[in-house]
Formats: sequence, C-alpha cells, structure tokens
Amino acid sequence: MKIKELSPEDRPREKLLAKGPEALSTAELLAIVLRTGAGQKNAVDMARELLNLAGHSLLALSAMSIERLTAINGIGKDKAASIMAVMELGRKLFCESSATNGISITGPEMIYNLMAPGMRGLDHEECWVIFLNRANYILSKERLSYGGMSSTVIDIRIILRKILEKKASGIILVHNHPSGNSRPGKADICQTEHLKKALEPFDVSLIDHIVISDNQFFSFSDNSVTIVENNGFSNKND
Repeated sequence: MKIKELSPEDRPREKLLAKGPEALSTAELLAIVLRTGAGQKNAVDMARELLNLAGHSLLALSAMSIERLTAINGIGKDKAASIMAVMELGRKLFCESSATNGISITGPEMIYNLMAPGMRGLDHEECWVIFLNRANYILSKERLSYGGMSSTVIDIRIILRKILEKKASGIILVHNHPSGNSRPGKADICQTEHLKKALEPFDVSLIDHIVISDNQFFSFSDNSVTIVENNGFSNKND
C-alpha cells in the first residue's frame, strides 16, 4: 500500500506534524528520511526492511557504507546519502551538546557517556581532546585527528598550542577503536606517555586517556597503565 493510500493519521509526515516526532516509531521516522518507497514497498516498508537488516540497531545502520546501502533493492545513491546525512547529524548533535557542561568531571564514565554517542559505530579512528580548568570543568572539546581503521595520530604540538589558547589546566584524551576491542595497543600507550611527559613543563595534567569501543571503554587512569621495557605495558591493578 502506498503512503498516500494510508489514512492521514497513519502517514508519517502528517503524524509528525500533528503529534510531534516523539509519537513516531523508528521506522516511521526513517520513512520520512527515505521519502518514497520502491516497487510494491512504501517508505515505511523499506524503512522496516532496513532496520531488520541492521538488527533493529541504529548504531549498526549508521555504520553501513554507501556501497552496502545501495546494494539493497530500492536504495539508490540519493536515499543512501539522506540516511548517512541524518546519522551524521545525530553524531554531531551529541558531540555538540553535553550533559556534563557545568559539572566537574569526577570519573571516566562521565566522559564515556559524553563522547560515546558520537564515536560508537564509526568505521575509522578519531582522537578528541577535552580541555579542563583547575576545577575539572569542561572548557571545550575538539577533534584532534581523523584517522584510518586502525590508527590515528596525536600531534603534541597542536595540543600544546590549544592548551595555551584555552588556558587549560588539564586535558583528557579520547579515541575510539572500530574493532570493538577497547584495550589500548602499544602505539596508544607510547603516545600517551610521550604526551604526558610533554605536558609536565607546562604544569598541565593529562588526567586520563579513554579508549571507546561500541559497548565499552578503557580508562588509562582507572587501570594505571604504564610503559615497561621492550615497549610492552603493564597494568598495576593486575
């Protein structure tokens, strides 16, 4: 059945305008993004099919590439671009808004809750820096680098310049692991140690480095990770 053949109260756009977006199901909201269906499927049918393929997970849907989306019958480049755009808008919204603004950061879970919505489901690594004042209030957060599927680069000079600009007293480093394993690798640990040493002459603290995967995180501070000989690492809590 075509959308226009549905009763007005069942049409996604009309329902949204009459009752607000919170009254719509996920499939109905996605149908508005898709705009039209294909063949015998209307936009809601196609949205339900997409969600089924993604295991009813918006996170999984957001991770689909344009090639994967356009391989689905009825999804062309225009529809795929609309889906990817709305998913990226959602990420940007979470990165821009913060439930921790005006609150002193007391632990890594607060940072995870702040950053995870914008970093989970990415197919590449990103590194962010959170700048704090002496009371551990957030001054700002900025993306430092945009990497590949298995690495990202920490530019210490850029971090130092931004610290001076913002008059920050401490920073928290955050990056993601698309692999799903939040355990830091040797490169993560070495870069963290180099950054920590570079900050010492400026009396700036590296309060934590948090590695985020889809459903978990690893905190350097909580796990007391340190460099050991032969470029390995140890966990003081082990």
